[in-house]
Amino acid sequence: MKKSTTKLFIGLDVHKDSIAVAYAPEPRGAEIISLGSFGTRPCDIDKFLKKLLAHSCNLLFTYEAGPCGYWLYRLLTKKGYPCLVVAPSLIPKRPGDRVKTDRRDAIMLARTLRAGDLTTVYVPNVQDEAIRDLTRSREDAKRDLRAAKHRLKSFLLRQDIRYEGKANWSLKHLRWLATVTCETSAQQFVFQEYVHAITERNERVERIEAELLAQVDSWRLKPVVTAIQAMRGIQFITAATLISELGDITRFDNPKQLMAFLGLTSSEHSSGNKRKRGGITKTGNSHARRALVEGAWSYRFPAKISRQLQCRLELVPKEIQAISWKAQVRLCKRFYRLTTSGKHRNKVVVAIAREMAAFVWAIAMQTPIKGV
Repeated sequence: MKKSTTKLFIGLDVHKDSIAVAYAPEPRGAEIISLGSFGTRPCDIDKFLKKLLAHSCNLLFTYEAGPCGYWLYRLLTKKGYPCLVVAPSLIPKRPGDRVKTDRRDAIMLARTLRAGDLTTVYVPNVQDEAIRDLTRSREDAKRDLRAAKHRLKSFLLRQDIRYEGKANWSLKHLRWLATVTCETSAQQFVFQEYVHAITERNERVERIEAELLAQVDSWRLKPVVTAIQAMRGIQFITAATLISELGDITRFDNPKQLMAFLGLTSSEHSSGNKRKRGGITKTGNSHARRALVEGAWSYRFPAKISRQLQCRLELVPKEIQAISWKAQVRLCKRFYRLTTSGKHRNKVVVAIAREMAAFVWAIAMQTPIKGV
């Protein structure tokens, strides 16, 4: 084996405390070798790198995307070795294979990498991932806030204490909560704890949103965040969520690729002359898909430029303003047409969200990115 010319395809089965390593030499018929399991410390990684370099200096690594993140990808690329992070759900697997071990997984990754059958995922840089962590922490905080509100409302319902107003959690409702008195001191204590929990979670959401606003201000993708806010239904939080989850949208060659990445395209099961199409695939990024679907509800009203939207439009060029108005006219008409034809509103909203993705792609293509 010539060290300078032979390419090694290395599969890494990465876990919290261990990494199983296997490599496949470039010739298709060559035997795949397992190097065993190593630790996750830098010295452990240097150890298996040394063993691999004894066979060849032409190395290509791969491992599955998972809860361990991208630290190994960044470490290997920093050392000068190419590394691919692949989608676990798109790895070819034999249905009759009923044995799964770390060693076999590493061998399987090395084999499929050599065959060229792996689908890579987009790896964000450190700053992009930091903004994404912020937006996801806000989602967690909002989920905790909803749960706290639900607990309080359930408690009041058990005590037959009812609010007669219309809007919950309005200023009037909060003033009413301050007047609530329970029958026992224990129940009053529980009530006050639930109220304090809601107050604390509200403050947590506000802190995260303030930090997100400050961090996005110096982010390289801030121009895109500002530009897509020209779209109706996309304000700062939705825009920051979309771009932090999608990264550089210009990596998609056309809008259909973006729609497929968001899982907004129809599933299909066709055979011969039979063609059957189902619901959306729901693959890809669920955070970005949810943000788009929420924004799509705003198109149920007639096309109109509100005062808030006008303020956002003033920050973008005329070309993007034209795309925004074109999108609003088209999507509002489409929402009305699909609804009046008898389509379920949830299906209509998903269809609108799919077309919104195309307009977001068009705006991103018109927007230069910092440092690019």
